[in-house]
Amino acid sequence: MKTLNVSFRYGVTLGITALICTALSVGFYFLTQDRIQRAIATQQQELLSQIIPSKYYDNDLLASCTTFDIEILKQTRIDKICTAQKNHLNTAYIYETVATDGYSGNIRLIVGITLEGKILGVRVTNHNETPGLGDKIELRISDWILSFNDQQIDPNNLGSWAVKKDGGKFDQFTGATITPRAVVNQVKQSALAILQFINYAQLNNEQNEDNAKSKKNTPH
Repeated sequence: MKTLNVSFRYGVTLGITALICTALSVGFYFLTQDRIQRAIATQQQELLSQIIPSKYYDNDLLASCTTFDIEILKQTRIDKICTAQKNHLNTAYIYETVATDGYSGNIRLIVGITLEGKILGVRVTNHNETPGLGDKIELRISDWILSFNDQQIDPNNLGSWAVKKDGGKFDQFTGATITPRAVVNQVKQSALAILQFINYAQLNNEQNEDNAKSKKNTPH
């Protein structure tokens, strides 16, 4: 009986200890969750501001981010799109996309582009390329990614949107052509898709405005 009582007390003590630990863990989670989310949002905002100069927007870029169920965007692996606005007018877009033909797999990118097709900036957010070779696509290792800054893309200059080995204007890396080729090609294809998306959006806006005017002018 004495042994049973001791075992019972130990069981109760362990149960209470487990409950206290669980309560502390839950409390710590809720206390730190907001702080962690704010830190993540700050990092994301800093990254976006590296790509889109402040003169292009006065809105909350993160709050403007959304996804679109449009085939051309799916085909070019464009995921989230953020809209830069100045005085309530769209001035540029930032979007996430993926190059699937890197030397070691997927290369995740963020690209900024104006409505006229000027690339404002590109950053690599995730990759598995070879250290010392393909990882030069990272800004912390090389300034190669800055070669996209202010580059114009349109149907008349697509031939130059390639690495120099393929007849284009972008440098490749010594001993690593596949990685920069994948990045250049994905920026090119995704940028063309975004320009189509911009035209599509503008046409829709014009049609909506025309419809609104027609309704307004229609006698009741």
